[in-house]
Parts: sequence; structure tokens; C-alpha cells
Amino acid sequence: MPRVTITVPEKNAQPYRFQLDRQVVSLGRGSENDIAIDSGSVSVKHAEMRRVEGGYELHDIGSTNGIKLDGVRLEVVPLRSGATVRIGDVAFDFMLSDEELEALNREKPLTPSPISREAELPAAPPKPSPRPSYAPAPSGGSGFGATFLFVVLAVIAFYAGLAIRHQKETGKSLFDAIKARPSAVTVPAAPEK
Repeated sequence: MPRVTITVPEKNAQPYRFQLDRQVVSLGRGSENDIAIDSGSVSVKHAEMRRVEGGYELHDIGSTNGIKLDGVRLEVVPLRSGATVRIGDVAFDFMLSDEELEALNREKPLTPSPISREAELPAAPPKPSPRPSYAPAPSGGSGFGATFLFVVLAVIAFYAGLAIRHQKETGKSLFDAIKARPSAVTVPAAPEK
């Protein structure tokens, strides 16, 4: 008979046994469950252990704190002998005898379920850390337009700075000073032929 041990933090472990042909075992805080778990981290109807061809699966049935395998929250956990799953904060240990393992192995389907295949696949290689990419500027006029706008704004800012400094030093407007100043450059007339 498969064995399940429920260990609520700071309480004694509670072992349960059930027949191999049992199709569904309900778990939760409510007394109507097959296994009632006295813990605030467990929902009234938390999970179901379901008999599937070749073994068992633990299904979360909409609980608040979920079921976790190795710290990862999952909706369905394929149960292997010796597995420990967290139901809320409660440890759920699943054990099968050698005879039960042999009986379950004999009934495994020829094509394993996708859940079994995912559990048996090696871990995915770590993803390389992203490197900053330096893409060329998009073609078209947007690069030129941005550069032109920057230059125009820089010239305006430079002129504004000069005008403010000239106003503070002389008390006169730089624009008026430029207009009043005669042209210093004279162009000689071309010789007549």
C-alpha cells in the first residue's frame, strides 16, 4: 500500500496508507477531505492525489498557497517514490514499496505522458547573460535630424549665454551692440579692365 506522511511544522508526522487501486485522494484543511491537514497554510480543498497509468500525480485544485516541488510552485507534480512536496507549509512525503514500484512499472504506457517526459529531461543549460548591443543608427533622416536639432539648440544656448554675460558686463544688449558696430571687413573693389 502506498504511504503518504504529512508533517505539519511543530507537530508529529502523520502517516497514511491506501490501496494501490484508489483513484483519488483529497487533501485539505476541511474535514470532508480524505486526508485532513490541520494547518493555516493549507486551503480547505487544497490538492488531490490522482492515480494515473504507471503512478500518481498531485494536482493543486485552486489553493491559495499551492504545491511546490524543490521550491517551485506547480499545478501538477508527478509523484515518485521518495518525493517530498510542500502543500502550503506542510511536508508531503510519498513512498512506494519495491513491489508497488514493479506493479506500476508494468502498467506504464508505451508513450509516456508529457509530464513524465518533462520531469525526466535534463535541466536546461543556463542562459548566457545578455550583453549590451550597439546597433547602428537606423537608416534614413532621423539620425541627421536629431544631430541638426542638437546643433541648433547648442548654438541658441551659446548665444543666450553670451547675451546674458554681455548684458551683465556692459548693461547693453548684445544684439544692439552687433547692429551698431560697423562692418570691420571691407572688400576691395575689383580692378577695372
